[in-house]
Amino acid sequence: LPGVAFPASCAEPYGKMAASGVGAAAAALVQYVVLRGDLARPPQSWPLGSLVAQGCHAALAAVHSHWQHPDTRAYLEMGGAMRTVVLEAPDEAALSTLAETLKQHNIDHEVWTEQPENVATCLALRPYPKDQVHQYLKRLKLLK
Repeated sequence: LPGVAFPASCAEPYGKMAASGVGAAAAALVQYVVLRGDLARPPQSWPLGSLVAQGCHAALAAVHSHWQHPDTRAYLEMGGAMRTVVLEAPDEAALSTLAETLKQHNIDHEVWTEQPENVATCLALRPYPKDQVHQYLKRLKLLK
């Protein structure tokens, strides 16, 4: 992008970054994305592409908001070895409850709210070591 200065590590293709031997600590990093499962079922029945877009928006928002955090930078340097886990919240109330729990425990995250509908659809944590955040997410199932 013209006028934007990226770190030298961003100039390499992802394949080279992943092959460069990122440390074991970085390998334990994971970004959790939590989508509302009810949006995929009637009566909402959102198209699959729309749901995937919600997850992408939330994940990018979390990385953008916390790009200077060492864990986020290490995660991005992993390139093709990045690990993302996509979970399902049953409905908007469950997503809101999770967001509040994460806020109370100072877990960095972003809630994606689709506009102009003003509907919370997804949340994503910044990349974290799994053992620091798994306890808040372990009751959620993988998105199917």
